[in-house]
Amino acid sequence: MKSCRMKLSLGPLLYYWPRDSVLDFYEAIGHTPVDVVYLGEAVCSRRHELRLADWLDIAKRLRTAGKEVVLSTQVLLESGAEVGTMHKITGNGDFLVEANDMGAVQCLAGKVPFVAGPHLNVYNLPTLQWMAELGATRWVMPLEMKRSDLAIIQRDVPKGIQTEVFAYGRMPLAFSARCFTARHRNLPKDDCRFSCLDHPDGLLLKTREHQDFLVLNGTQTQSAKVYNLVDALVDMQDLRVNVVRLSPQSQHMDEVIAVFDAARLHQLTPQAALQRLQPLMPDQGCNGYWHGQPGLDQVDSAAVAAQV
Repeated sequence: MKSCRMKLSLGPLLYYWPRDSVLDFYEAIGHTPVDVVYLGEAVCSRRHELRLADWLDIAKRLRTAGKEVVLSTQVLLESGAEVGTMHKITGNGDFLVEANDMGAVQCLAGKVPFVAGPHLNVYNLPTLQWMAELGATRWVMPLEMKRSDLAIIQRDVPKGIQTEVFAYGRMPLAFSARCFTARHRNLPKDDCRFSCLDHPDGLLLKTREHQDFLVLNGTQTQSAKVYNLVDALVDMQDLRVNVVRLSPQSQHMDEVIAVFDAARLHQLTPQAALQRLQPLMPDQGCNGYWHGQPGLDQVDSAAVAAQV
């Protein structure tokens, strides 16, 4: 039986951009070959350029443009107001929700289908089966999981649940109660003066040897290097991965999407796709986690495939 085409998704916007920039960005996304778009504030509730009503308006426009829209919940909840927003998202009654913490899962379980986000730490088949029993219809593989572990899960993936893999973007590594961007300016978190607005792709942190190391993104810490699995798309298709996730960046996103689209349709070879993406990325690429290596390593996927 011929498998369905692997879909492209655009993950939630992890950075803080001016309102008009966000609106223009998603207007352009409506004209790209992305199939699924995740919307909402997943990092910090102090980012007020858009409110939930604004995200819902964007969601309706993207749905009209033919996109499947999913609302993402915040990963780390610290206040009653944040919990209240999470309840509004999970109870929206219209759009599918990506649950990024167990509180959101509890709100959704047994009521409506949901997406089990990458921060729920689903690393094995029993946990995935539990999520499916609660109502998950899609799960997003944790970034640190290697390809061989995914292959084991895919052999017995629960019926009716799709698999999504984070395949492009700076990796969200950790979340904290502290705001590192504000701390960089010697500002308290509650008076951050919305410092993240000055860093549309995060604030780059270098080592003493002047090597790119991490990116500070408010309460989130990311990798400086860009995770890029475009040369593994054929392998993912063989593994029956349903959705490939790309994380938004401030420039060249439409071109990045076009390269991934061409690669999934076999209009570009894996090596050609890698070369096309090099000048479009905000930093060097990496793919170590997929190959069971340190995350910041860059592994030659073709050479690995030849050894199998």
